[in-house]
Amino acid sequence: MNLFDLTGKCALVTGGSRGLGLAMTKALCMAGAKVAIIATSEQVFHVADELCGAGFSVVGVKCDLADADQLEAGFEEALAKLGGRLDILVNNAAINRRGAAEDYAISDWDYILDLNLRAVFRLSQLAGRHMLERGSGKIINIASLAATFGSLDAAAYSASKGALVQMSKSLSNEWAGRGINVNVIAPGWTVTEATEGILTQDKARTESITARIPKGRWGRPADMMGVTLLLASDASDFITGAVIPVDGGFTAR
Repeated sequence: MNLFDLTGKCALVTGGSRGLGLAMTKALCMAGAKVAIIATSEQVFHVADELCGAGFSVVGVKCDLADADQLEAGFEEALAKLGGRLDILVNNAAINRRGAAEDYAISDWDYILDLNLRAVFRLSQLAGRHMLERGSGKIINIASLAATFGSLDAAAYSASKGALVQMSKSLSNEWAGRGINVNVIAPGWTVTEATEGILTQDKARTESITARIPKGRWGRPADMMGVTLLLASDASDFITGAVIPVDGGFTAR
């Protein structure tokens, strides 16, 4: 028996058209899942077409998850494109808008909390109802080291990720006995578009961060693939309410 086989499973990955989300999408595809990816730009359809061209089963949905109406419609569209079945939800879509706390715009705070937290709860709620009817499902929420350590000039982002962790544990407590596993992946410092500014413009901070990572390097999107497959598959049936750092040892130092 292959515990990591996802043949016949259907998954939804938010923010699945680039960066960490794209790597996680590929991991699910390679294990045999049919995947719907949600993103805010037309790029989502190009990525879906490219993955289909590589032999995978992927559909794209365009919507802004921070908009409540778009979220509802986007979820229903994704579910329909998956044939009415959903086994795996990966809540990856998130945003960070940096700024000093004393000058931080409340509009930015609201948008970040809407996308990074409220949308994650609503999608988990919608997916959870579907999964509860079937008595099984895997929900994977993507947090950050900022949930534990905080982050410079990122009060809203840190707050959203810290709350996401606690929300995920609560959902696990409610749903684990009814067949749904809810877990959290906490990526460490990873090379993505979101960290490009630090890597290219702040050499001292980059070196300081790297020095604290026992593996001696920043993470790459591909480093997310294995843990995603673990938490999406039967191999993690007795893992729920967990927060798994993928950080090269940063939190252990």
